Amino acid sequence: TGAISSLQRQLEIQESQLRRIKSEKEMLQKKLRERENQLQAMSAKFCSLREEGKHEDMMVTIEKENCSLRQVVTEQESKLAEQNKLIRELQETVSQLRAEVLTSRYHIQKQQRAQEAIQSQAETLQHRELQTRVALECITSRFERYRSKIIQATFSTIGSKPPQAELTDEEVLEAMQKIINERMEFHQLLKQKGVK
Repeated sequence: TGAISSLQRQLEIQESQLRRIKSEKEMLQKKLRERENQLQAMSAKFCSLREEGKHEDMMVTIEKENCSLRQVVTEQESKLAEQNKLIRELQETVSQLRAEVLTSRYHIQKQQRAQEAIQSQAETLQHRELQTRVALECITSRFERYRSKIIQATFSTIGSKPPQAELTDEEVLEAMQKIINERMEFHQLLKQKGVK
């Protein structure tokens, strides 16, 4: 019984110590949480201060970049204005060239139509020339045959000498005229003698 009583006291003492230690632990945990909260708050403030410093540095850098970008934008706008001006000039030139091309095409088509008409006329004239040559050759052939017959008839009369060389038209005409005159004289002579 004495041993049990001693053990019970020791157990009570231990339990009391355990409760006290638990209470101290809870207090320490509470303080630790408060310290952690304070540390987090301090850390947040410190980070905020650091971020503000970085922010200021970043703002300076960004401002420099903005100035540089503004300058680049100004240069690009200037170049863009020049390019727009060049584009307008090129568009005007292209429009002018298109109009000139259309005019040139119209003139070329007109010239082609005129050339086709001239070609058609030339072909017609060539055809007529060929027909004329054929007709001329036919007439010349007929004329030569007729001339040959005239010469043959002229120089086949009694008392006529056949020609020794090629006769000219004047010589043929003179020979014919001579025959006609002789016949007229003969006809007059017969009339004078009363021969019908």
